[in-house]
Amino acid sequence: MLQDNVAVLQPLDFDRNLISQHNGKGPRYTSYPTADRFAVMDAHTYEQSVLQQQPGTRIKPLSLYFHLPFCNTICYYCACNKVITKDQSKADQYLDYLLKEVKLQSALLTKRGTVSQLHFGGGTPTFLNDLQLSRLMEGIRTHFDLKADGEFSIEIDPRKVSAATVAHLGSIGFNRMSVGIQDFNLEVQQAVNRVQSEEETRIVIDAARANGFKSVSIDLIYGLPHQSQASMYQTIEKVLTLRPDRLALYSYAHLPERFMPQRRIDAGQLPSTEGKLDILQSSVNQLLAAGYVYIGMDHFSLPDDALAIAQRRGQLHRNFQGYSTHADCDLMAFGVSAIGKVANCFAQNVKDLDTYYQYLDADRLPVDRGLLMGHDDFLRGSVIQSLMCQFELGFRSVEVSYLIDFKSYFSDELKLLAPYQDDGLLVLRDDSITITAKGRFLVRSIAMVFDRYLRHAAPAGRYSKLI
Repeated sequence: MLQDNVAVLQPLDFDRNLISQHNGKGPRYTSYPTADRFAVMDAHTYEQSVLQQQPGTRIKPLSLYFHLPFCNTICYYCACNKVITKDQSKADQYLDYLLKEVKLQSALLTKRGTVSQLHFGGGTPTFLNDLQLSRLMEGIRTHFDLKADGEFSIEIDPRKVSAATVAHLGSIGFNRMSVGIQDFNLEVQQAVNRVQSEEETRIVIDAARANGFKSVSIDLIYGLPHQSQASMYQTIEKVLTLRPDRLALYSYAHLPERFMPQRRIDAGQLPSTEGKLDILQSSVNQLLAAGYVYIGMDHFSLPDDALAIAQRRGQLHRNFQGYSTHADCDLMAFGVSAIGKVANCFAQNVKDLDTYYQYLDADRLPVDRGLLMGHDDFLRGSVIQSLMCQFELGFRSVEVSYLIDFKSYFSDELKLLAPYQDDGLLVLRDDSITITAKGRFLVRSIAMVFDRYLRHAAPAGRYSKLI
């Protein structure tokens, strides 16, 4: 019988040899199937899913995502879909079209949808000024009802935000923020074209707490040029004085052939493979010693944060924004390149502004790619979700939910797990899989075993290293 929270209670064991041995390339599993598996799809398919599901009007919670692509300056490490400009009027034009898309999508609902989660991502959402942000939030409220206890988050670049702006964000409904730092070391910052002081970062975080924000998350990146174990230790020491509720420690993936800004980074200045592992190991130990809980992948939180509580209760989930406390929501997404999922339909918008505007000028939703999930997709997605979020999987619950015999259906996959068990990364029982303390950093590698698309066609060149 699978015990509750066995994996959650285990200490984290950073085994460098095993990490090096299993550190291949693979997806991050913010969705399954992953977005690189999407194919050409017209908006009608997505519209039919919305019409049938009526997201936000029934029991299933509704999440909204808005992609705001503008940035004042370019960060060389960035792999996001962005538009570099200092012209504020471009945001006004974009908002005209974005709000038209909101109107078109919400018109598919027979009554107003109720929103449990909302997230502004980018780009730099705070490229928009206070009036523009207010305009967008008012437009959203015109068509949707935002729950009083909902989670409404925004990504923040402290270089562009004052304490007054944070107060304004709180006044229009935001209660969570993600703050980009990456590194406080000046030499590293200059090498990636993102110079940001500790003081301006502290101003933003202090303002968030003064204005009722319930959670502050910080983003760091390891593996950047000029980084060392010592320099990253100093950065994290400064971060710990800010005491964020959550912290993400992302691995820098140097893929200049795919992301043009990265061509400005001198690969010779990047840490070696061993040096990068030194930084990661030291940083993990530092965060654990400071009382943070390892959530999974690259995420940590304070033990009383909602993410840690959800994990202990077996209620943690994962979506396009990373780890989440909400169950699998219907997600309606807006803006260039934004990805939504309603019922069994993934839908992604066009990726460039001109085409986005052309679709909306023609009163068409700007969807051009997507995927309709089948029974096998839902089944495998649930298995991967359990492994990624809880580090364990009981076969019986899957069998009852999907009417299968687990060991028969996944006979090939269970054989492929044998080397992971031999290496002590997981325990394979007659009725369950439990990822061990040594295996938790390699959960993506283990989850990949259940990815049917990878087994039939693995576009490894599209993926970064697991660690």
